[in-house]
Amino acid sequence: MHESIILPTFGLHAHTALLIYTLIVLVVFAVLLKGKFALVPGKIQSMLELGVELFMGLVEETMGHRGKKYVPFILTLAFLILICNALSFIPGLMAPTANFNTTMGLGLTVFFATHIIGVKEHGLKYFKHFIGPAWWLAPLIIPIELIGHLARPISLSLRLFGNIMGHEQIVGVFLIMMPFAYPLLVVSTLLGVLVVFLQSFIFSLLAMMYIGGALEEIH
Repeated sequence: MHESIILPTFGLHAHTALLIYTLIVLVVFAVLLKGKFALVPGKIQSMLELGVELFMGLVEETMGHRGKKYVPFILTLAFLILICNALSFIPGLMAPTANFNTTMGLGLTVFFATHIIGVKEHGLKYFKHFIGPAWWLAPLIIPIELIGHLARPISLSLRLFGNIMGHEQIVGVFLIMMPFAYPLLVVSTLLGVLVVFLQSFIFSLLAMMYIGGALEEIH
């Protein structure tokens, strides 16, 4: 895949540079948006508030009432992945999430955040999750739990990487076949828009489920 982009990379890998640009855009957007909400919302603010309320409902359903404090973390992940995915539609750019290093970094972020939150909420009792319902089952349950938890960042990263990379490869093939593949390119682009939104939602939903599991009461 051609790795050059229209933006300066400062010697970094193109995907890394674009990820940093995306993070900067999110930070600037958050700073500009801070304190801009009116007491009587307009149309745009009403739509934003409706979206946040729906997301809050999903968070409470998935993570419980204790998960509300982690909404900023989940929303940041969702918007970051959404923007990274969508960059593939801009000529001269590419999706940072089409690189496995990027998606693995996101997967590891969720992995470490899950266990840090679990220890923060429950203390060392959190590790009872890995023992099972009875102590004598520990030799069997602990390896299963460890394998399951270690597989999470791999599955998260491979799912996101595979879908975004796959779409970019398909579009690249259709561009080579132009103009004969124009109808297929249109269909692929429409499906690509769906993939962009769907993959950011799935990643965020799985992150909520993992953190929700860490927030569960330990018996």
